[in-house]
Amino acid sequence: MKTRVPSALSVLRPLAVLSLLLVMSGCTVYQSIGKSVGSFLHPVSGHDFVHIDNDRWDRRNAVLYFYRTHSQWAADEIEAPSVYIDDTHYFNIRNDSYTWLEVSPGERHIAMRRPLLGLEGMNSFSLSLIADATLEVEPGQIYYLRYNELTEPGQRHPDLDPDHPLARGDLQLVTRDYAMQAEEIVSTRFLNSDLLAPNHAATSIVEVNEDMDYERRLVLLEEERELETERLKQEGKYESASWFWPFGGGPTVPLEADRKIEKLEAEYAELELERERREEAESGGRWWIF
Repeated sequence: MKTRVPSALSVLRPLAVLSLLLVMSGCTVYQSIGKSVGSFLHPVSGHDFVHIDNDRWDRRNAVLYFYRTHSQWAADEIEAPSVYIDDTHYFNIRNDSYTWLEVSPGERHIAMRRPLLGLEGMNSFSLSLIADATLEVEPGQIYYLRYNELTEPGQRHPDLDPDHPLARGDLQLVTRDYAMQAEEIVSTRFLNSDLLAPNHAATSIVEVNEDMDYERRLVLLEEERELETERLKQEGKYESASWFWPFGGGPTVPLEADRKIEKLEAEYAELELERERREEAESGGRWWIF
């Protein structure tokens, strides 16, 4: 009697269904199903390293280069780890490869997770969290992030505190001079996006960053508003709603948090207008009836 060996598709299908159910239930599921294939199954075949042209990115933003130097461990890998920026998955980095992202200035959260059949974690739980760090990104700057699970870089980045997560561990921020050394980023190849290993890197994610920054700041200001309201209640600067009109009442003085929220919303509205103007300029002012 022959034993039937399950195919990869038959294994991945229930995992995909499980991920969908978890997402529908409101959980944050970290997964890279269909994107996590490693170099053992799919070696990187892109072009040799070269910086992107200066006219491909806006100097008001910044560029993050990610690269992974060669090791036999990485070459034998079945699944490659995922890279997230601000909790959004962009690519899985395979052996001897590099890619880049144009990002908005400010605090960018960088995380790496190792998958198991594409699944990586749920909410605060991670199967294997390789890196979890916040990097303060400045306009016009280029940053090099080196990943190697066997060897650390020969020198620390001078601008990072020794206790910073990107100054130790498998993923580290390195200087341009270090990255340009032999056997570093210059020896890697571009991480193509293809059917076996699709990714969303080598592009600008500035608008995504700006939207998430706005949402994050709005949540923080709403929390600040609640605390300010509680303080005003304690100081006797709050009027309770009447029993016959439950929609009345509130602080008797203007809230500083409200002023900040109005300012934030006005800035975001202007940002959206700027995007519309830019899109119109890029399209040449053309419009279509279909």
